Amino acid sequence: MDVPVYDKKGQQVDTITVDEAALGGEVNPALIKQAYVRYHANRRQGSARTKSRGMVEGSTRKLYKQKGTGRARPGPIRTPLRKGGGHAFAKTKTRENYRLDMPVKMRRAANRNALLAKLVDGEVKIIDDLSFDAPRTRDVVDLLKAHNIDRSCLIALDPANRNARLSCRNVDGLDACPAHELNAFNLLNHRYVIIARADLEAWLAGPSSRTGKGPASTPRAEAREAAKGAA
Repeated sequence: MDVPVYDKKGQQVDTITVDEAALGGEVNPALIKQAYVRYHANRRQGSARTKSRGMVEGSTRKLYKQKGTGRARPGPIRTPLRKGGGHAFAKTKTRENYRLDMPVKMRRAANRNALLAKLVDGEVKIIDDLSFDAPRTRDVVDLLKAHNIDRSCLIALDPANRNARLSCRNVDGLDACPAHELNAFNLLNHRYVIIARADLEAWLAGPSSRTGKGPASTPRAEAREAAKGAA
């Protein structure tokens, strides 16, 4: 698949070849959904708590007499039927566990397949260079206008690109993330994706491109492997 590469003004300057087979060959909606549900569930804190009628502040007296008023039979003010009353079945657990797991190979395949879905739909804008001289919101706004981006957008940046990261903070509908943390959840939560050519090539050649379940190739992991080899 040949994907166009643009400059900041929206003009095509080159193309990049992406191997569709390395990204799964074809879009697998079931796999992508499973990964999305997992990412979404694992973001939940599980710390929601509610109070039972015994925990709510208020008197236990009967509000008014049982008969003679023409109204419904009253109970105390803390009953679950009244506004401000306690919950009939209160959440009292120390912590709810909503975490889901997924094999490493499936997670990596889902990340690659989500990127393939975006590429097929033409929703990935590859920029030759995303560096800015200074942090200016106007530069990012002009970049979005030049590429006709009018919906939610995710811009994947090199963590060292400080000026671009600061320039994205005040743009409505735009989120930024480190390029190496690009995953199915971030991709599917936004209509468009902007990424620099070098960052995309590094992501395609990084841990997400691995089809096995070995450890991620990080500097710390490489140093550990080197120390084992020296021993």
